[in-house]
Amino acid sequence: MAAHGQGRLVMLAAGGTGGHLFPAQALAEELVGRGFRIHLMTDERVRDYGKSFPAEKVHIVPSATLSLSDPLRLPGRLWRLYSGYRLSKQLIRSNEAVAVAGFGGYPSLPPLMAAAHLGVPSLVHEQNSVLGRANKLLSTRVTKVATSFENVRLIPPEATGKVVLTGNPVRAVVKAVAAAAYPALDPAGPIQLLVFGGSQGARYFSDMMPPVVAALPAEVQKRLVITQQCREEDLPRVKEAYARAGVQADLSPFFMDMPKRMAGSHLVIARSGASTIAELGVVGRPAILVPLPHALDNDQLRNAESFERAGAGWLKPQSGIETTGFAAFLAELLSRPERLKEAAAAALRHGRPDAARALADTLQSILVR
Repeated sequence: MAAHGQGRLVMLAAGGTGGHLFPAQALAEELVGRGFRIHLMTDERVRDYGKSFPAEKVHIVPSATLSLSDPLRLPGRLWRLYSGYRLSKQLIRSNEAVAVAGFGGYPSLPPLMAAAHLGVPSLVHEQNSVLGRANKLLSTRVTKVATSFENVRLIPPEATGKVVLTGNPVRAVVKAVAAAAYPALDPAGPIQLLVFGGSQGARYFSDMMPPVVAALPAEVQKRLVITQQCREEDLPRVKEAYARAGVQADLSPFFMDMPKRMAGSHLVIARSGASTIAELGVVGRPAILVPLPHALDNDQLRNAESFERAGAGWLKPQSGIETTGFAAFLAELLSRPERLKEAAAAALRHGRPDAARALADTLQSILVR
């Protein structure tokens, strides 16, 4: 879309986790390139994930998760949401925002409700294949609902006419390695295995992967080079376990260059959060996906099913993983480089590298000229 931002302000609202902030950052990068100014409305967790967010200002907005399971805390949570709504109205007015875009999580609820009541153009973006609870509440009130998957579940009937499929935007650091050539997997050469699980999944992989690696055939072990995200407190025991198996391993709680490491891998083992699925698709890497069990609305399971249906990876429910069986599956997979290469190509077809552009176009389409 040719229209330029001309210094107008767009406010982005997102819960302060990577799954919400990363696509918001990708849209912000695109909009800044089009001449818009950006403010971010979020919660305190932004300190962990928002260091490179291209916003002029970051506003911490009070919010709370609504749950009927703890009725005694409900009045206090409603008051926090109302306080966030009042602050959001004040910020949108005083900064003369021309649009508000939300990326899910309850911190996005007060800003988007405020935008709706002020008549400011707005949209919500859903990263998963199931509409999240905050986005479901907002979907009938906003101007547009942008989705990352076709046939997203739980969209209210009265909101279906607002739906636009854009894909899930990825950050510039991911686009920098988009469609990177799949590394050659020589019969005697190193096998690059990347393992990560985000804040909620790293502990599980720290427990699961060392016994699996120990159960691999010796000829696979000696070729294996593992890059794995581990919690700080798990690093010593995981490092020791891999050393006992004679396996090279680079372990860290956080890798600043994760997209580059993904591009250098032959296979990824990960949870199936929306950002992970999007980045695997843009880079083009095969993955064994272990959805976070008991995730709200089974969103990670649905994400992984979509990736597997595309031929890009393999879904392995956590409850069904057993050390010997998983090791045998992994060894067999690593012995078939052509199968991995085909899955990498399928992942690339599943990805949407132009999602940030499509989402920015959608936002510009709702602006008052």
